[in-house]
Amino acid sequence: MTLDEIASALRDAEKTGVPIAPVRAHLAGAEEAYAVQEINTVARLGAGGRLVGRKIGLTNPAVQAQLGVDQPDYGMLFADMDLPHGAELPWCEGAQWKAEAELAFVMGRDLSEPDCTTAEAMCAVEYVVPALEIVGSRIADWDIRFVDTVADNASSAFFTLGPSARRLTEIDLLDCRMEIRAGDEVVSRGSGRACLGSPLNALVWLARVMARAGRPLGEGDVVLSGALGPMVAAAPGAVFTASTEGFGETAIRFGD
Repeated sequence: MTLDEIASALRDAEKTGVPIAPVRAHLAGAEEAYAVQEINTVARLGAGGRLVGRKIGLTNPAVQAQLGVDQPDYGMLFADMDLPHGAELPWCEGAQWKAEAELAFVMGRDLSEPDCTTAEAMCAVEYVVPALEIVGSRIADWDIRFVDTVADNASSAFFTLGPSARRLTEIDLLDCRMEIRAGDEVVSRGSGRACLGSPLNALVWLARVMARAGRPLGEGDVVLSGALGPMVAAAPGAVFTASTEGFGETAIRFGD
């Protein structure tokens, strides 16, 4: 398969809800996987999509080791992926959705330098809000390796932001505790330290990488930090509420 054929197959899988076989056998490495992602980014923009941010994935060292990589990955966030707090996401046949609690940076300034510093990133953050990302691999049975998820836009699907915004000076990014509840049951726990040691580390990494890739972070962009704890598999009728200490909560429900 060519890179264009892989990209087309992934677009079709997203459109039809029918996952495809892993694509890693057709990719030489991360560079080609990101090329596939960029093909589909351009296609989505050409069809009227609007780029509103980025997501960072694979921020947990244990998950990196499992996939045999030593760095995170990234994907694109579009306006039609943004769900209101507490919204119901209609269940789709073939969906492989999972939820993970994150923090989202809302950018107040551009970050266009490939050697972006931590201080510059801190100055550029307008607000931090709690977030839930709904990931949904287009690869059957989540049978993925690093290049599979990169080509598949980092397995992104939807995201929702909580209604409470905080300034960096008001919160603790490191020791904030996170819980995801399904009803009264706690199904995931974590903290800010689980995300590359600090969600701010993840932001700096992304700012540098996106500047080099020619899609630098800009004012108003949303940046999903990466998971603060384990992902939770969704099912029809599920309701997830993520609470992060110092940030409040955000919630999503899935249709029957």
